[in-house]
Amino acid sequence: MFITVSVPKNEQLNSYAPGSCEREKLKKALSELHNDFIFAHTSADVKSLAVACLRGAFEFQGQKCSAASRLYIPDTIYDEWFKEMVEMLETVKMGDVMDFSNFINAVIDKESFDRIKNYIDYAKNSPVAEIIWGGNCDDSVGYFIQPTLIKTTDPMFCTMQEEIFGPVLTVYVYPEKDFSKTLDLCDKTSPYGLTGSIFAQDRKAILEANNVLRHSAGNFYINDKPTGAVVGQQPFGGGRSSGTNDKAGSALNLQRWISARSIKENFVPDIEYKYPFMAEA
Repeated sequence: MFITVSVPKNEQLNSYAPGSCEREKLKKALSELHNDFIFAHTSADVKSLAVACLRGAFEFQGQKCSAASRLYIPDTIYDEWFKEMVEMLETVKMGDVMDFSNFINAVIDKESFDRIKNYIDYAKNSPVAEIIWGGNCDDSVGYFIQPTLIKTTDPMFCTMQEEIFGPVLTVYVYPEKDFSKTLDLCDKTSPYGLTGSIFAQDRKAILEANNVLRHSAGNFYINDKPTGAVVGQQPFGGGRSSGTNDKAGSALNLQRWISARSIKENFVPDIEYKYPFMAEA
């Protein structure tokens, strides 16, 4: 079984005890839960970073397991990044999927709409967060949610940790000098470990991020959005609460769906129980 489910449903599927009657009914499953990140270093190309944030967080209305949910950005490039984001977001069209010029369409259903809206409303009323772009929700005709940027001063804010599955990106601005400290923070913030990316031109920073975030992302991207893995080229999957990191789209994944059996055939059967070393001197 290979399906996309909610966090509670995934926990239910994986809670059955081996050998129980319920377990016998459960087929092997592969999970893809997430709260994916983009991490920017002060050496990042800001324009490329902004494009990756817009595409990574908002295409498909954020309704895919690899969509970016949180951004860590140094104070030295935040203003330039935000300016780039605003310029692009002002040109983004939202509407019917039949019009291919629309970048944003409706979310899947009312349940999804209500859940995403609750997160946005919570941020609007929080003393440690603010909506810096978007935040409008309209279900009068379809379930439309405007691309939304939340800025928070709390790196453990709920939208930095939880799976939203909608067009919402939460931004945490860190002091440039705290790059290493914030990498460690990123690693410990969310229970998930599906995808993530580092934006930097400084190779040392890239290598440090790759090492520190080793278990934070089963699919790790360098100077690219943390989404859009190509089947057969980038085997996909993550660990921690994101799943069992079985890498769909590769031969590695086949091991997940089989039940291995070992067979031994002896062509020279033993006819004496004693081993040679047991012979008396």
